[in-house]
Amino acid sequence: MRSYLDFEKPVGELEQKIEELRAMQASGDVSVADEIVRLEARATQTLAELYESLTPWQKTQVARWPTRPHCLDYVSQLVTEFTPFAGDRKFGDDPAIVGGFGRFRGDSICIIGHEKGSSTESRLKHNFGMARPEGYRKAERLMQMADRFGIPVLSLVDTAGAYPGIGAEERGQAEAIARSTDASLDLGVPNVAIIIGEGGSGGAIAIASANRVLMLEHAIYSVISPEGAASILWRDTAKAQDAATGLKITAEDMMRFGVIDQIVTEPPGGAHRDPAVAIASAGEAIAHALEGLAELDREAVRRHRRDKFLAIGRTIG
Repeated sequence: MRSYLDFEKPVGELEQKIEELRAMQASGDVSVADEIVRLEARATQTLAELYESLTPWQKTQVARWPTRPHCLDYVSQLVTEFTPFAGDRKFGDDPAIVGGFGRFRGDSICIIGHEKGSSTESRLKHNFGMARPEGYRKAERLMQMADRFGIPVLSLVDTAGAYPGIGAEERGQAEAIARSTDASLDLGVPNVAIIIGEGGSGGAIAIASANRVLMLEHAIYSVISPEGAASILWRDTAKAQDAATGLKITAEDMMRFGVIDQIVTEPPGGAHRDPAVAIASAGEAIAHALEGLAELDREAVRRHRRDKFLAIGRTIG
């Protein structure tokens, strides 16, 4: 049974009515085919209208929706011969960050991404996508290996932020994030990052400092969560909706500020409505981004990335 976000209730009511009519039609008691067609068209139109004018807080809800496709969904559909790597060779493995090597459209690629999990068991295993220091050190290790063998890097970003636990802080969380960010910026091979859900704080930027940064239409990208900002500014997490608006966290905001390079269109109703189409669209955008960087030599790749980040904030479109 499909679940609905609060603002999707009008669509939910229509689709529930459609299911009831289909059940009646299946029983053979009455022919309601015309009414079903009419309600389906109305539901589609209502859904499109809702998603054309989402508020920043509503986009936050969509970006966090549990059935939205996650990192491993993208890997399974876009990457062949994927071989995952584990461990940071210092402390242990962190399942919150998935990484390894595979082939994207026939070419070798290094994949690094936050994995939130899709069930209660997998969410606990992956710590809801909130990485510990060993996760970022694993990412650094993979980037260095990719650089050594001349393999482009693809980052799939989807995290509320780095894990803030005591153990993570004791093992050098801030330093691990800084080193992963530095490794991203120092790569001599092209790297592309795509924010597929939440892009939260340093936990996101640690693997998103790329030549090309893409962002799904209803994803969010922010230095802090709306709830965190509301707690700091107003000491009231109930004001998270106001914080979401003020933080400028949407893909449109990020594009206007020059933080990202492209917005990837999602299917009507968000990526969770049709994951296969959403992932295919992301794949096309990733392929185009990598193609545009393929002819650059190592120094040109670094210069391109440096110029991109130094330009952020200097002009607002």
